[in-house]
Amino acid sequence: MSQNMVNLAVRFLLELAALYAFGLCGWSQRTDFWRYLLMIGMPLIAATLWGVFRVPGDASASGNAVVAVQGWVRLLFEISFFTFATYCFFATGLQNAGWVFGIITLIHFILSYDRILWLLRLK
Repeated sequence: MSQNMVNLAVRFLLELAALYAFGLCGWSQRTDFWRYLLMIGMPLIAATLWGVFRVPGDASASGNAVVAVQGWVRLLFEISFFTFATYCFFATGLQNAGWVFGIITLIHFILSYDRILWLLRLK
């Protein structure tokens, strides 16, 4: 189910929404010059980490892993990534967006059970 085109599209949109949440959270944390750096830096760092630390042979990602990690490490990173994005929505006062994002993410992970099991079996 994790390779279903609709599920992959939802995952991509969740990733984009998470990056938006990081930028929005960075913007809302400060009122001085640092807000610009946080607004750009938080999503940039998150996207870089997302693309660098990957599992070799992951069908949901294209290309080779820059830094190969074990499956459980990648799963923990993904859960942390989406959990922090949900937190960012709540921290910026967008409670409805936080709930919607969190619920859709949870449904996505449930529907991607085959990928989660694959990640947990990797050594």
